Amino acid sequence: MEMKLIKENCTGMIFKFSISSVIAMILMALITIVDGFFMGNYVGEEGIAAVNLGLPIIYLYLGAGLMVSIGGAAISGMALGAGECGSCNQVFRQTVLTAALLSAGISLAMVFCFEPMLSILHAEGRVRIYFQEYYQIMLLELPVMVLNSSFGMFIRGDGNPGYYMKTSVVNTSLNVLLDYLFAGLLGKGAAGIAYASLLSALVSLACILYYFMFRSENYHLGRFQFSGKVCVKSLLNGSSEFIGEISTGITMFAYNFVIMREIGTDGVTAFTIAGYVVYAYSMIVTGFGQGACPLISFCYGAEEKSLAADIRKKTSWYVFLTGVLAFLGMAAGTDWYSGVFVKSEHVRDMIQDGMLIFLTSFFFMGINAITSFYFTAAGKAFESAVISCSRGLVVLLICIFTLPYLFGMTGVWMAAPVTEGVTFVLTVIFLYREQVTFHGSGMR
Repeated sequence: MEMKLIKENCTGMIFKFSISSVIAMILMALITIVDGFFMGNYVGEEGIAAVNLGLPIIYLYLGAGLMVSIGGAAISGMALGAGECGSCNQVFRQTVLTAALLSAGISLAMVFCFEPMLSILHAEGRVRIYFQEYYQIMLLELPVMVLNSSFGMFIRGDGNPGYYMKTSVVNTSLNVLLDYLFAGLLGKGAAGIAYASLLSALVSLACILYYFMFRSENYHLGRFQFSGKVCVKSLLNGSSEFIGEISTGITMFAYNFVIMREIGTDGVTAFTIAGYVVYAYSMIVTGFGQGACPLISFCYGAEEKSLAADIRKKTSWYVFLTGVLAFLGMAAGTDWYSGVFVKSEHVRDMIQDGMLIFLTSFFFMGINAITSFYFTAAGKAFESAVISCSRGLVVLLICIFTLPYLFGMTGVWMAAPVTEGVTFVLTVIFLYREQVTFHGSGMR
């Protein structure tokens, strides 16, 4: 990575680092959507609902992994920008090992949480059975997913984002094939879909390990001296991502609790299917954010802060335009989309009634998320944490527990766009304060 190239072709560098990340994240989202397709068509609507009830578990892993990995990658990127190659390599080794140990510890703890979680959500019958079949196996897959994601951030920081994209293609393609084999041909149901995810993730991990053993320029596996200071700084710097993902997990649990109480299993199924679109868009936004983060960290480490801000502005515009296109596309294809997953007219009607309300969140979501990524990459954990906490926990929880009570299922659809709109106000305030600081200090 060279500062001259970033200055001369800022847009080109953003796309070079982001497009491969976006494709990788879309492929990750596609795995979830394909799993939902096979669940709906080979297991049933209860299978889709069961997977959605366990999404807070997945967000717990994502939160822990992102907290360690993004925080560590930001520190490593700034060290690399400052020319401290030995230091950035030490941070890399510590970061991936910490991510692996933390996610494995979560799996051990989650073994004892299934029954209490299902009881609180009043999940019974087939939903309970499918939940246990699926997530008992996913407790093995999710630590591998976290490790793959952590390695991927350093592959991008190494200046080779295309390689991680290729491993994601392998992961997704293999997952689809194994889903069809286990669920479609062999009839293994929810457990078969989980095994497909596990095996494809392990193959991806093997490809990633090959990269760091034979192809990486800056990062190499090996011994390191643990640094408590680096660990604490990484966790604090990545705390906003942890807050964001954990908040999403908490609010997803709240969504499920409210929908199960007010509407029932059909409501959870409808919300899950509509949520696939939001999840796919959020993965696109995350891809742009993860692609921009190494550039922003590098610029900050080189004291080119105005350039870092320019990268943020351009990236925000790209995700906003993507959100508008996604909204228009779903406006034209909601009927077809809902029919791909379920045949129930009642569930399809709920999706068609609420989809466009739900997707108005796209007009603010991308800008809020990119700004949070920007503050994290710049080492400004407080601003990033406030944005993440607002859009993922405080405001959203208030909306979840009030709007469905007032408006029924329509209130469920309204919660996300109202939350993102309120958070957008905070985002504008923080960016204005930073702009005033830049002008006051005369920084580049």
